[in-house]
Amino acid sequence: MSHDVRIAISCPDRTGLLAAITGRLFDLGADLGDTSFAVLGAAAEFACVATLPDTLAPDETEAELAKLPDLKGATIAVTPFKLASVHSETGQITHRIEVRGADKPGLVARLAEVFAEFGANIVRLDSEHIPGGGEGDYLIRFEVWLPPARAASCLAAADNTAGSLGLSCKSEAV
Repeated sequence: MSHDVRIAISCPDRTGLLAAITGRLFDLGADLGDTSFAVLGAAAEFACVATLPDTLAPDETEAELAKLPDLKGATIAVTPFKLASVHSETGQITHRIEVRGADKPGLVARLAEVFAEFGANIVRLDSEHIPGGGEGDYLIRFEVWLPPARAASCLAAADNTAGSLGLSCKSEAV
């Protein structure tokens, strides 16, 4: 038997961090499901749904991860995961959209509202100030599930919204 947990780690970013975390989880017998890793400023965030052997409790997993030198001072949480461990159709990425231009307050919210109006599900979102890209150069990447019957209209609305804000927008079907 096994059980599902959510593992969330926040710590300073460093080279080799993901290898250290996933290597230790493998050694413990964890099977990773949906997993996300990102650098946020000078921090790193790791989150996943994992299946643990019944012989390994969430608090033991947390303690084992805390022993890693790369995770010294990290915030680590391992908690039971009671939802389905595999996402539904709306969790599948059908399109990638990139919006680029000057950063403006509320920009992500305005674009997210467009997707919501068309019944889209934002599966992933990444945004960043582009180093060396000039004053206010900002990039947003949406990975979304779009209802097939509304995909073209949704993409046109996202492009129109970006254009009205002086931003470029490009999209691709996956």
